[in-house]
Amino acid sequence: MDQATKLSPQEIRALREEHPKLRDRDFADKFDISEAELAASFCGQGTTRIESHPDKVIEAVQSFGEVMALTRNLSCVNEKIGTYDNYRSGAHAAMVLTPEIDLRIFPAHWRNAFMIEKETDHGLRRSLHVFDAAGDAIHKIHMRDTSDEAGWNKAKTALALEDQGQTLITEPRKPAEAPKSDLAKKDILEKEWRRMTDTHQFMRLTSKLKMNRLGAYRIVGPEFVRPLETGAVDQMLQQIQAKGIEVMIFVGNRGCIQIHSGPVETLRAMGPWQNVMDPRFNLHLRLDHIAEVWAVEKPTQRGPAVSVEAFDAQGSVILQVFGIGAEGRDSRPAWKEIVASLNSLKLESA
Repeated sequence: MDQATKLSPQEIRALREEHPKLRDRDFADKFDISEAELAASFCGQGTTRIESHPDKVIEAVQSFGEVMALTRNLSCVNEKIGTYDNYRSGAHAAMVLTPEIDLRIFPAHWRNAFMIEKETDHGLRRSLHVFDAAGDAIHKIHMRDTSDEAGWNKAKTALALEDQGQTLITEPRKPAEAPKSDLAKKDILEKEWRRMTDTHQFMRLTSKLKMNRLGAYRIVGPEFVRPLETGAVDQMLQQIQAKGIEVMIFVGNRGCIQIHSGPVETLRAMGPWQNVMDPRFNLHLRLDHIAEVWAVEKPTQRGPAVSVEAFDAQGSVILQVFGIGAEGRDSRPAWKEIVASLNSLKLESA
């Protein structure tokens, strides 16, 4: 739908009334609008447009008490219950660092935000939604029954923008970056890979060589990576649950990465979804979206960092899983055993 034929706010609200049970994402896709446009259409009717910079948003959210934090991409949703604290600002990257709410934030993508109050069958529900320039959800914060209502009301007043218009101009969605490799630089990639002392050096290395994550995995030697069957991700989750180990699960998008550090206790498969349904952590993963899986080993000062990383058909990361190496909580030996047991991709299928 081009800009000239886009639905008006009144039309969006009327359609929403006709389809009250559709999730926001599904509703937006069905009617070819963005989630941010859906939110904007209700400004003045339970929705308030607010400052979107994380310095403003996270400072306010720290007064909400216990909430549910949600970060997702097209194939995976990470939901964590906890409180926002220990915020570290940064021009290019910011962080929230608590045992439960653990975020890596990229402020350039936090372009529009709304505080939404909605009457449901279960009473008034309050949530804060942040969107990127295309109107796709970056991060959401859901108030709980035990959250601080006074903190919410104070933030709604402090963060409200003068412009409370019901229309929103979005930019075209940028396509996922295709895998980028350069076989001529394979020897340099492997040499520099061996010299890494921290996993964060990996992205600088691939950038310097004009590659990206998946492109590098596809050409670097078996010393560092092993292609796995797509079913290995579910196999991995089953083993994490069975062995009772703690892991770090990274789920993100261009604007935010959310990390769960802990066990996986309750798995519940539903159709194409595999779901973790723990009291303070939920994960919803579309197994049928997984197109490539890699077991990866990167050298660090604290020993090898071993991960399992899943990608979709466009080459975007769906999720990454690492063992925990914290003092007194070192799951890395057990995690390494799990990764070694995962089914490799058969060479004839590669």
